[in-house]
Amino acid sequence: MTHALLFPGQGAQAIGMGKDLADAFPEAKAVFQEVDDALGQDLSALIWDGDIETLTLTENAQPALMATSVAAARALTAAGVDLSKASFVAGHSLGEYSALCAAGAISLSDTARLLRIRGKAMQAAVPVGVGAMAAVLGLDFETVTKIASEAAGVEVCQAANDNDPGQVVVSGHKAAVERAVELAKEAGAKRAILLPVSAPFHCALMQPAADAMAKALADVNVVAPNVPLIANVRADIVADAQDIKALLVEQVTGSVRWRESVAFMSAQGVTETFEIGAGKALSGMVRRVDRAIGVNAVGDAAGVAAAAEKLG
Repeated sequence: MTHALLFPGQGAQAIGMGKDLADAFPEAKAVFQEVDDALGQDLSALIWDGDIETLTLTENAQPALMATSVAAARALTAAGVDLSKASFVAGHSLGEYSALCAAGAISLSDTARLLRIRGKAMQAAVPVGVGAMAAVLGLDFETVTKIASEAAGVEVCQAANDNDPGQVVVSGHKAAVERAVELAKEAGAKRAILLPVSAPFHCALMQPAADAMAKALADVNVVAPNVPLIANVRADIVADAQDIKALLVEQVTGSVRWRESVAFMSAQGVTETFEIGAGKALSGMVRRVDRAIGVNAVGDAAGVAAAAEKLG
């Protein structure tokens, strides 16, 4: 079986995520403790017993989702799975950091600190209410890219996430994104809806956050991952540590090329994917790109046991 490990992005967060893993595996519990220590914050208490509004704040959601993913990865290892036998790792937006941490490219403490910086910088890049994002369902990437360009005018509006054949997210100035929603409906989109996000991610308005990440990453030790990474902005393998740093910076303003990433994995013979961490959003996207690829959710102890049986 040729398989890939996938790591979810923002939107998958839920109160209580990872608690079952921490209770069942000391290795998973240690991950949450190390992230708490790195951030000087009891983030695990927020994740397990807090309120969803606070957890959803970008600066909290990003390290929290990563901690849950890495905890699940460590639980898999504890259950006897050799993660390095995967053909690829890939993560959706912030999930790329989780993938790199799980593949040994960045230490857990550094990953937590980087995501705290990233979350704060992305939130601060654009004043609340100035930007927006919208999901367009039922139109292909090329069509939505043209619509975004037409809607932009003198403002910013870009295709930010190419998630699957029927779902593209646009991002930019609020008025431009609202124009794109109307144009998408006129072009025959099944749905075009504004998303409940706090900032316009993955577009040119995020340049201040990209600058902050370039500065933060300059001081962090990054090594080649022990599993090939498929990078968001390339939809192709990246192995060189300096290339990884550059692409993590580019990723802040660049499109998440998820559909192409899954298609690339499929072309390389991947037959099974394991979604490591919270939720099942990526599994749904994988199925819509290629129904022949099997999907598995590894977000709790039962998921770890099922995955360990398949991969053992």
